[in-house]
Amino acid sequence: MDGLTVQLPHVRSGQLQALAVTGARRTASVPDIPTIAEAGLPGYEFNGWTGLAAPAGTPKEVVERLNAEIAKIAATPEARGWFDAGGAEAGIQSPEAFGEFIQAEHTKWGKVIRAAGIRIDG
Repeated sequence: MDGLTVQLPHVRSGQLQALAVTGARRTASVPDIPTIAEAGLPGYEFNGWTGLAAPAGTPKEVVERLNAEIAKIAATPEARGWFDAGGAEAGIQSPEAFGEFIQAEHTKWGKVIRAAGIRIDG
């Protein structure tokens, strides 16, 4: 199991066969690959993500300007093509929504870590 952006070139070349994607819905760039839920494991969902953050105290107008410029770039055909080629999607959202998303991820995966008894060694 690895990220689609890493494995997709191998799937497209025929070296690997994709069994499922880990998100709750199929991926637009490879709509023929089922979700894990569709493949027989209902309730499973994991989406890898990357985000851009600024230091605490960055003026709100600077954060909003960066967000607007990044959204413009992500909407270009070149950027969309780049994301599609890697099996990724640009999920641009407001800084506030992204903060809420990060907090929800922290809560969600914190529960998983505690329930599994995961500890840091070292």
